[in-house]
Amino acid sequence: MGILNVTPDSFSDGAHFLDPAAAVEHGLKLAADGADILDVGGESTRPGSQPVPADEELRRVLPVVAELARQTSALISVDTSKAAVARACLDAGAAIINDVTGLRGDPEMPAVVAESAAGVVVMHMQGTPATMQQDPHYADVVAEVGAFFEDRLHALAAAGISPQAVCLDPGIGFGKTIDHNLELLANLGAVGRSGRPVCLGVSRKRFIGTICGRDLRDRDPGSLAVACFAAARGQAHVLRVHDAGPARDAALLLEAIDGRRR
Repeated sequence: MGILNVTPDSFSDGAHFLDPAAAVEHGLKLAADGADILDVGGESTRPGSQPVPADEELRRVLPVVAELARQTSALISVDTSKAAVARACLDAGAAIINDVTGLRGDPEMPAVVAESAAGVVVMHMQGTPATMQQDPHYADVVAEVGAFFEDRLHALAAAGISPQAVCLDPGIGFGKTIDHNLELLANLGAVGRSGRPVCLGVSRKRFIGTICGRDLRDRDPGSLAVACFAAARGQAHVLRVHDAGPARDAALLLEAIDGRRR
C-alpha cells in the first residue's frame, strides 16, 4: 500500500503533492514501483494535527482519486474518517476506505461502507490525532487492542459490513509510546487473532528514528526492517509504505524464501 498524502502538513511528505497533477504522477510511480494499493489522504493525522472541513478534504483528494482510478489498475484507498468524503471517492472509483477512527468518527461511515461493499481498514487509535500522544496509557496494550478489534468486527457485522471486507491496523504511533509500539509489533499475532489480515503502517515513524538515531529522511531502512520482521512471521499482510519499490522487492524475496520452508 503506497502512501499518497495530498496535504500541506503530513509528517513525512506534507506539501510535496498538493498539486493534483504532481499527486497523480507520484501515485502512478508508486504503482509502477510495485504498489498494489494507493492510499490517498487529504487530512493529516500526525500527532497534534487538527481536522479539516470535508469540502476542503474533498477538494484535495477527489480529482486525484478519479484520475488514478482512470489511469491505473491499482486499487485506490482513501484515508478518511468522513462519510461524505468516503462516499464521493467511492463513487469516483475508490475501492477501500482507510479510517483511522475505526469507523467511529462519523456515525454515517458504517452505512457508506456497507452500501458500497467497499473494503475497509479499521485502525486502533487512543484519543484523536490532536491528543493521542499527550499521555497514552494501557494496562495491557496487546490485549486491549485485540479486544478493540473484536468489538469493532462485531459492531461492523451488525451494520452490514462483512468481516471479509475488513483489514485491521494496530495503529502504530497512534496513541502509543515506544514501548507500546514494540509490544504490539512483537505480538501482532495476538492482535490479529480474529483471522482478518493486518495492515501495518510503520513507515518513517518517530519510534524508528528514536531507536536508530535517524532523522526523518534516513528512516527507510529501519522502516523496512520492521515491516520484514512482521511479514516474515506471517503477521502483517498489507505493508503501508512511502517507498514502494524496496517494500515490493522485500515481499517478493520473503515469499520466495518462505516457499522453500521444510
